Amino acid sequence: MTVVTGTDPTWLEHVRAGLANAGARTGTSVDAARVAEVLRAGGRPVGASSLLTLVDALDRESSGAGPLDALLRQPGITDVLVNGAEQVYIDRGRGLEPADIAFADDAAVRRLAQRLAAAGGRRLDDASPFVDVRLRDGSRLHVALAPVASPGTLLSLRVPARRVFTLDQLVESGTVPPAGARVLADLVASRTAFLVTGGTGSGKTTLLSCLLSLVPADERIVLVEDSAELRPDHPHVVGLEARPPNVEGAGAIGLRDLVRHALRMRPDRLVVGEVRGAEVVDLLAALNTGHEGGCSTVHANSVVDVPARLEALAATAGMGRDAVHAQVVAGLRVVVHLHRLGGQHRLAQVGVLTRADGGVVCRPALRVDSGRLLTGSAATELERLLYGVPP
Repeated sequence: MTVVTGTDPTWLEHVRAGLANAGARTGTSVDAARVAEVLRAGGRPVGASSLLTLVDALDRESSGAGPLDALLRQPGITDVLVNGAEQVYIDRGRGLEPADIAFADDAAVRRLAQRLAAAGGRRLDDASPFVDVRLRDGSRLHVALAPVASPGTLLSLRVPARRVFTLDQLVESGTVPPAGARVLADLVASRTAFLVTGGTGSGKTTLLSCLLSLVPADERIVLVEDSAELRPDHPHVVGLEARPPNVEGAGAIGLRDLVRHALRMRPDRLVVGEVRGAEVVDLLAALNTGHEGGCSTVHANSVVDVPARLEALAATAGMGRDAVHAQVVAGLRVVVHLHRLGGQHRLAQVGVLTRADGGVVCRPALRVDSGRLLTGSAATELERLLYGVPP
């Protein structure tokens, strides 16, 4: 007679089937007595420690993020990536590194993905093999099911920051040089509208949360986000979050609607967490109707690429190039650009949006080179915006 030990995949599957046949509900704590009964019915005795190990494994499967829960709770982890059953990677801000976790098989990865998607009211199956959903702890999950994805079902989890960094802490970490920190603080104080730009994982949300924490306490911040990630340390913050359609394809609430509602909520600072589509039109309109100090983040490769990026986003709403340029130069002036180098987030440039040759360009005002802050062609204009220095 074989004694069950550890988390043998064969017996995990046997217990799952036995619990399902017994009518045990999913999404609730696993009953140790039921597990022991299923094992005894299969002719397999089990010791107390092995029983607890099995119950723990099944409990993690039926609630939370299963075996990934331990990773999501670890401080400093920003991303958890699952490439099939055997490859799990984490990012602590130093680049990807393998995690000491594996799934029994791809079916286990698929079960976890489908349960998490269902908890968020989303459908995930062979007919709809992709899903993007926010989990209860604020993590953002994207799933691609096998066989569309390889080497197996792919999970990409973006973990929200557990704390808000101060400018001093960003200086200590090397993200922002001391002179750059003073400029960013003055940017917030001047109520100049700005964008934080950079690539994926460059630290845009981290920096924006930090800067919003510098907003005076007597001002009201209204956040509009596709997925709630900004957590400024401020006494008066309210937020609106977009909602995807449910399994019937109804009930969606988009960013464009939320921006319009936010304008009726008396914002001192209107913040759109990330502009990635037609909502840029509503943001630009808001910044041109007396809402000073507004800000957002945008994916862009450098400050000089920002005008073209805004044109492309506005085109999805049918706004022409000339109209976009007129709105940008009237309501949006400064671009703060970040890049990721060797797994570290770094302030790279600060640019100023200005008219040129019938359009809009973003000229570098400051750039960071080996930790030193150097001036660019738009330095005088940036100084005028921040400090009111006459041209």
